[in-house]
Amino acid sequence: MEHSVEQALEVVPLCLGQILVRKTGRSFVLCHRDDEACDDLEMFGKAGDAIEIARYDDAGNYRPLKTAPNLQHGWRMTLRTSDDLKQALDHFYPGRLEVLVAWHHGQLRTTPLRETLDRQSGMYRVAAKISDAQIDDLVADFCRSNGGCLRTILWKRDRPGAIASTKLPTQKFDPAWDQVQALGRTGSATLATVPLLCQEACNLLVAACRKVVKTE
Repeated sequence: MEHSVEQALEVVPLCLGQILVRKTGRSFVLCHRDDEACDDLEMFGKAGDAIEIARYDDAGNYRPLKTAPNLQHGWRMTLRTSDDLKQALDHFYPGRLEVLVAWHHGQLRTTPLRETLDRQSGMYRVAAKISDAQIDDLVADFCRSNGGCLRTILWKRDRPGAIASTKLPTQKFDPAWDQVQALGRTGSATLATVPLLCQEACNLLVAACRKVVKTE
């Protein structure tokens, strides 16, 4: 499984979400895709620095969803080894490399939204009462790449396999599509793009489902 992560990151330069990864000599250089041509960037040299960079957006607001399209600008990170690179990318986008490996191996299990909601307990149990029409609207807004989340949706709405939302473009469900293009700032669009895959609804979407039901 680890070998597949190495393979996925072998094709440098590459883009993962809003991050551009290049190689200079034996070192890996990371920056925000929008900052590719910038020189006045704050320099970092440790994989752990990614934790703080990913914590807040440009306005200093906390980022509860790390795959939201609001990664802060103004930084450049130089890392010496591929292990450092993997660690940093996992800080920027937690768990996405492991999901990618499982997907490449054909071992990724996706969970329908209805199943995720049905297994909730306590204050979130009511989220399962959300209607199909409400799911259609909520997912279209909450998960959209432009302003919502940069993950590619692999899960379905329910067991029969209904699409997560009919109001999202088909590209939102295509791992070959670069979701950053939806932001209108393609940057290094010609480079290899590693997808951020979504195998099941996140806790924030579950909370949003609950809010919709409670509001109704």
